[in-house]
Formats: sequence, C-alpha cells, structure tokens
Amino acid sequence: MSAIAGAWRRTAAGAGLLSPDGVVAPTIFAEMSAAAVRTGSINLGQGFPDEDGPAEVLEAARAAISAGVNQYPPGRGFPDLLAAISEHQHRFYGLEIDPATEVIVTAGATEALTATLLALIDSPDDEVVVFEPYYDSYAAAVALAGARLRTVPLRRGDFQPDLEVLAASVTDRTRIILVNDPHNPTGTVFTPEVKAEVIRLAHQHDAIIVTDEVYEHLVFGAPHVPLVTLPGAAERTLTISSAGKTFSATGWKIGWMHGPADLITAVLTVKQYLTYANGSAFQPAIAVGLRLPDSFFSDAVAALARKHEILGAGLRSAGFEVFAPQGGYFTVADATALGCADTAAFCRAMPEKSGVVAIPMSAFVSTEHQGDYAGLVRFAACKRVEVLEEAAARLAAAEF
Repeated sequence: MSAIAGAWRRTAAGAGLLSPDGVVAPTIFAEMSAAAVRTGSINLGQGFPDEDGPAEVLEAARAAISAGVNQYPPGRGFPDLLAAISEHQHRFYGLEIDPATEVIVTAGATEALTATLLALIDSPDDEVVVFEPYYDSYAAAVALAGARLRTVPLRRGDFQPDLEVLAASVTDRTRIILVNDPHNPTGTVFTPEVKAEVIRLAHQHDAIIVTDEVYEHLVFGAPHVPLVTLPGAAERTLTISSAGKTFSATGWKIGWMHGPADLITAVLTVKQYLTYANGSAFQPAIAVGLRLPDSFFSDAVAALARKHEILGAGLRSAGFEVFAPQGGYFTVADATALGCADTAAFCRAMPEKSGVVAIPMSAFVSTEHQGDYAGLVRFAACKRVEVLEEAAARLAAAEF
C-alpha cells in the first residue's frame, strides 16, 4: 500500500515523532517507561503517582458502580459534578460560574485542550502561542488542528518569559494564547506581570486565552491564582483543569473546563463527537473529591513539597544542579556537571548507570531551541517517599 495520507502525519510531525522517511517513533515517555521495566529501574519519568488517592473518593466510585451508574452520562457531564466544579471555583477563587451553561466535563485535560483547538482554530494562518518548554501534547494538538505553533522561550533558571519577546510573539494572527500554570515541565508559577501581559495582549490582538491548570492545588508557598480571576480576563478565557493530579487518579481521566457560555458551546460542539461522554462512575466520585475539606488540599500540597525536598537532596548529592519547583509533580535538574552533552542520550543511559529513569527536557522543546535547554532533565516527585529515598540513594551511588 502506498504511503498513508492524513492528518496523522502533521500530528506526528508536530510532536517531533515523524522521521524524514515517514517512520513514527514512540514517544520518549513510552520509551523510558519500557526501559524502566526492562532494567528494573525506578521510573521517575512519567508523572503518575504510585499510591491511591483519598479513600472517600475511591469509595464513592465503588458505590456509583454498585448503584448502576455505568451507562452514558449527559454530554456536558452529570449535573452534580458540574455543580461541584462551580462550587469549587467559588470556594477557592471567588468565581461565579453557571454550571448549566459555562462548564463541561471532559476526558481529562488533554481532551479539553484538543477539543478547544479543533473548535476554535479556523485557518492554517491561525497561530497558537505557547511557552517553551511545553507539555508535549500541545504541539501535536496544534498541528492536528491545522494551526501554527509559535513559542515563547522561558529563561533558563527562573523559567519566566521575557515580556518583550512575549509581546513580539503575539500578533493579529494569534488565535489562542495557551498558558500552563503551574507549568509542566519546569514547575514554575508565572508572575502577576506575565499574566497581566497575556491579558493585555489578548485584548490588543483579539485572542482567546486558554489555561491549563491541572496542578492548581499543588502550588508551594502561596495559593494558586487563576488567570481568569484577573481584570479583563473572564470574557475571553477558557480555564481547563482535571482531577487526576489532585486526587492521584490519573487513569480516571476526568477533566473539565469553564468559560463564557458561547465559547463553551463552541467547544462542546466538537467535544461531543470525540468521546461524547466518559467516566460515568468516576464523575460522582470526583464531585465528592472537590467537596473535601480544606485540610485534604493543604495536606496534599505539603506531602508533595516534602517529596520534592527528598528528590532534590538526592539529585544534589549525585552532582546535579537542581531548580526547585514552585508547583506541580516535577523537579528539573541540570546534568551538565556530570558530563551531559546530549540530554536524550544521557537519559537513555541513566537506567543502566543508576537504576533510575527520567525524561530529557528535549522532549518538551522545539528543534530550534534544543541548545537553550541542554543538560536539563525532568524527574517526577509524585512517588512514595520510600521510592524517592531509594532513587536518591541510587543516583548518589551512580557513576555517570
């Protein structure tokens, strides 16, 4: 059969997985997870916890299954979960959201993002501005939607953008400014000045702001401030989050988004032809989770902060320079002092040399900016304390 045409090609190319001869490579996440299994290494690559979330949430899912909540939920999501999302946004951020018209439940944040891009991109001349390094699905989804990806680099070290570069990157061709805050993979939290500039530029160029806030409850040192709460943002912002990271239930794939009713309707029009609906028994469980007392959320962030401390100490002992995260699952470290010239090659050698798996920053960076982030490696801290302590010991004993 001749070469298969279709949108899959630009999707794979956008994700950096398509070779010049048309062969699709596995993602670095799949490759490194397989290496962890093959070598018996500790997998600090992919960001999934290795322990379950709160018992009340798990029991609510079991109860829902036993009660027969096993068929299609409404396309927007079960009304009680929509109400819980609205209540959550008011409780933590003072937002007033109509659960009937301004919220939808999605198959994780990734579907919410992809449905948004497919719904709102209208021309191959449309551009989507993202901060680089970026979560790997962004480039793939932008390519699938047929738009152009325009990146704003984050400065090595503090991982904040240069505001002049940001301003130059947003033009009248910009359809969407995509803001991941707290940020994966760097762990940064954007400053008020950065958020204010995003809003100013969106107004100036009539762009839509889309925020990915899946780590909203995992911010260290200060509460999360959603961009939509800032002056001038609400009328043109779609806010995306999910339950997976907060409740250690990444496999349930329960996400949501909220925003102005007309934008939500536009996204729902596409989303209903993707999954239509998902996670019937998990939706009531996440409604329970969103209504847990404040102590659950404060305990969760404190526990993760402690895990980052353990991981960071181990990395420093091994000779890495560590960039302490401000939020999220991941710690970024610089392996240059360990002789790392090629970050991908370094990570591919790590399982054999240290018995630990991590992800090269090159997986989150466009080809032209690879050199700006040379030597940087991402480690997941969302594991049990004893696992992180063992990983720290292995790294300290390794000969790189």
